[in-house]
Amino acid sequence: MALIDVIQHPSERSDEMVFRVPQQGAGEFKFGSQLIVREGQAAVFFRDGKALDTFGPGRHTINTNNLPLLTGLMGIAFGGATPFTAEVYFVSLREFSDLRWGTAQPIAFRDTDFGMVRLRAFGGYSIRISDPQLFVQQVVGSRGAYTTGLIEDYLRGVIVNEFNDMLGAVHTSLLDLPGQSAELAAAMRNALADDFRRIGLDLTSFQIVAITPPDDVQRRIDERTGMSVLGDSAASPQVETAKSLSGAPETPALEAAQTGLELGDGLGIGQVTAPVTRETLAQPARPAGPGTIECPHCHAQAPADARFCPNCGRALRAQSGQ
Repeated sequence: MALIDVIQHPSERSDEMVFRVPQQGAGEFKFGSQLIVREGQAAVFFRDGKALDTFGPGRHTINTNNLPLLTGLMGIAFGGATPFTAEVYFVSLREFSDLRWGTAQPIAFRDTDFGMVRLRAFGGYSIRISDPQLFVQQVVGSRGAYTTGLIEDYLRGVIVNEFNDMLGAVHTSLLDLPGQSAELAAAMRNALADDFRRIGLDLTSFQIVAITPPDDVQRRIDERTGMSVLGDSAASPQVETAKSLSGAPETPALEAAQTGLELGDGLGIGQVTAPVTRETLAQPARPAGPGTIECPHCHAQAPADARFCPNCGRALRAQSGQ
């Protein structure tokens, strides 16, 4: 085991949160060794799994003054140069941004318009190590290095659980959720603060990028949007009746009724002719021939038992005496 006189970690990876010196086993140091901590770093001395002290940026000479607990663990220091075994964890204190979260499975949401639907959500967040000793003890353990990739899965689970609980308390429509993204994100950050602080982290920012419904609900939203563009006329009785006839066989009576609907709608008299049209269409189509009568108004042929003329839509019964 080589004796280490200078303890430092000059090069950090962009995703590196903690780096251990040495990376495996315990290092052999001596009193008088130089510890160099750079800006944005903290160095935590550990021996036998116990944190001895935390050092901030600067050059530090290891002695009994700044590591008094080490003297107690080792007993009497011999000549101030007694080697001792320990580990130093260099902890990055900068902000780690652009971390991602998202729902692996859709989560249930009680929508005020669509009923129970399942939603997916995703976004981003940023963190910073606020308590180096606590983070090393609770999360890093004896690992030689620790990166954001190793903790993202754990944090994603914490975030999704909290997001699920929060959605359960929201009583609105998913159509209104995009306008509440900033408010929900702020509430999520406050709700997650204690969970992150418990392992030595600060949640510095939290964003909700999107909340999306499943495909079938999205189709229903698109249909509703299309109806809104068309206006109330798209839902009028005349249009609904015409739509219901679009797949029916072509007959003179149906063609005449549909033509009458289009003319009535164009002249603004659809509401007057609609009851007559519905009653006419309610009659089964009969072929012209024996058993027909002549309409006294337009002289077209109509079935003998028809109540209204299929051509002009006017009543037959009163004029024919039936």
